[in-house]
Amino acid sequence: MDENTTNNPAPVTTPPAAPVAERQEPMRPMRGGRFGTRGGRNGPGRPGGRGPRRDRPMEKPEYDQRTLDIARVARVTKGGKRFSFRATVVAGNGKGRVGVGLAKGRDVQQSIQKAYHQAKKNLLTLVIKDGTIPYQVEGKYSSATVILKPSKSGIKAGGAVRVVAQMAGIAGLTGKLTGRTNNKINIARATISALAKIRAGAVKK
Repeated sequence: MDENTTNNPAPVTTPPAAPVAERQEPMRPMRGGRFGTRGGRNGPGRPGGRGPRRDRPMEKPEYDQRTLDIARVARVTKGGKRFSFRATVVAGNGKGRVGVGLAKGRDVQQSIQKAYHQAKKNLLTLVIKDGTIPYQVEGKYSSATVILKPSKSGIKAGGAVRVVAQMAGIAGLTGKLTGRTNNKINIARATISALAKIRAGAVKK
């Protein structure tokens, strides 16, 4: 027998691998919308299968609000002092409706929100003629006394009287404080008390 034939065996040939068939259907995303923004059961959109984001227009609130005063108050208990915030808010629609609210809360935002809801409960409908009040009125609350006079040259008042007049939609007004106090809460409530004395039947057409 030949020596070359004995030492060099014939090479072993392996059969070719069968071709892998391509998937015809696209891969479905996993449940819950994982892996990117393909979405889950609800189709394409944000992660989590919540659908596409829709830009909704911000709805304008029915009444505008102005924060008149914010103060930190304390209540003494057996365990010590408990601090909270007190907010005074004036709400109005600029068309003859205005109200003053006072409320307390654990933080500033909570107190403002509660005072706003309180002001909406205390809304007052005013009588406005040609952008001003029809005649002179006077209001008193605690130590604050306010005198309001009609005017056609803008609002000539400061502090709480101006805020209440602007929220009510009054364009011209002259206000005067006769009481010896700078308490904004009392002044605002005295202004509301004065405006509440205006009667529609007494207005001359």
